Amino acid sequence: MQIAQNSVVAFHYTLTNDAGEVLDSSEGRDPLTYLHGAGNIIPGLEKELEGREAGDKLNVAVTPEEGYGEVQPQLVQEVPRDAFQGVEAVEPGMQFQAQTQGGPLMVTVTQVEGDTVTVDGNHPLAGQKLNFDVEIADVREASQEEVEHGHVHGEGGAEH
Repeated sequence: MQIAQNSVVAFHYTLTNDAGEVLDSSEGRDPLTYLHGAGNIIPGLEKELEGREAGDKLNVAVTPEEGYGEVQPQLVQEVPRDAFQGVEAVEPGMQFQAQTQGGPLMVTVTQVEGDTVTVDGNHPLAGQKLNFDVEIADVREASQEEVEHGHVHGEGGAEH
């Protein structure tokens, strides 16, 4: 079966940056399973998997525009330390959910200087070209319930 809209795809992958550093991998784990066409994975990778079949191996380079987007400077902001009430020690690398006009946004603390904390709302991989080494393990037709819910159920998916 070829990968198409509303098929369930299971694949193994290794994700590297342009320097060849491994950023993520399914090695030693179950394959990543997703519902094709439901926006469950980044668009550039999903587009390249279209039409492929179980057993196919491919290398995919995904531009920032088709991955996690370009870095948006307006998502980097300095906020007062007292915005983190109840948090004893705010340190770089910590993540928080901020409430914004556009809804909740995950931010990462990048710097703490005195009473000023710099946070970044960009995805950690924003602005980077992503290189995927992929092997498709399985392709099947999605159930009606999976299509309605927009994600995979059962093994490798959500349990309701």
